[in-house]
Amino acid sequence: MAFDEGAAYGQTARAEGAYDQFGYGPPTDDSVGEWNPTADSIRQVRGKHRVAKQRSGGMARSGAVLGVGVIAAVGAGGMATAKDKSPAPVSMPDLGSMAEQLGVSGSDEQTTAASQAPLTQVAVSTADSESGQSDAGEALRARIMQQANQQQTEANQTVRADAAAAAAKEASESASDKADAEAKRKAEAKRKAEAEAKRKAEAERRAKLAAQFTLPTSNFQLTSGFGQAGGMWANDHTGQDFAAPTGTPVKAVHSGTVKEAGWAGSYGYRIVLELDDGTEVSYSHLSSMQVSAGQQVSTKDVIGNVGSTGNSTGPHLHLEVEVGGDTIDPLAWLRGKGLNI
Repeated sequence: MAFDEGAAYGQTARAEGAYDQFGYGPPTDDSVGEWNPTADSIRQVRGKHRVAKQRSGGMARSGAVLGVGVIAAVGAGGMATAKDKSPAPVSMPDLGSMAEQLGVSGSDEQTTAASQAPLTQVAVSTADSESGQSDAGEALRARIMQQANQQQTEANQTVRADAAAAAAKEASESASDKADAEAKRKAEAKRKAEAEAKRKAEAERRAKLAAQFTLPTSNFQLTSGFGQAGGMWANDHTGQDFAAPTGTPVKAVHSGTVKEAGWAGSYGYRIVLELDDGTEVSYSHLSSMQVSAGQQVSTKDVIGNVGSTGNSTGPHLHLEVEVGGDTIDPLAWLRGKGLNI
């Protein structure tokens, strides 16, 4: 079924009483199809028109009123237009401030001159006027350029100052590094010189000792060493054995006094030499003896001969060294005296 807009409109108008509001009676069936109101047939409606939600029985009252109002507006004078906005106010500079900017103060004549100056000179300062600058744009540009040049000059000065400070710091650090390197070099040179002097002094000391000490025999071969275990003696070996042919001369390792010279049981023939510092050096298993107790001897004096007397398995010299009552390694002691063995 087609929708009859005129019928719906009439039902809504009759239901809500819109006819009395707009000043005309209810429409007949012949006038529903088209309606052309005139200015004389309607009166102007002022106020806001609100559009309400459409009801289920037909068009809402506010919608009908709005439609009638729009049609009436169109019939009366065409589409309504929005009211033009008022133009923005234009403010003029105060004459006093304008005169101050132009460098004019005091008399009424000067104030009048300032008020009659063109607006393009408002931004021109006294300094600009004195320099012959009358154009505001050029004056502003000149001030901007001056400010930019000043900022660039300050930036350049800052960069130069930073560069100078960095160079000074680098130079200081370089000088400090050079000083430290020089100090280290001198310290190293001093250490090497001291080490060399110490080495030379030790060499001289050993040379003097070597001149004062000597090896106990010659043409020998080292066999049983100090502290070595073996079945030939009850405890660990207490000396150093020098294997050599029978009759090989045995010498005093240093000057001293013969403390003992004779038979010593398992040691065979033995000589005990007491040195000047109290150290005792004993020579055992001798085949013969050339000195006697109480005799003074000097370094390299022959005091006996290599043999195999006592508890021995072959010709050799058994050498023992006792310092402060303790028996020590003879090889270490001889080497400590500057002898190469």
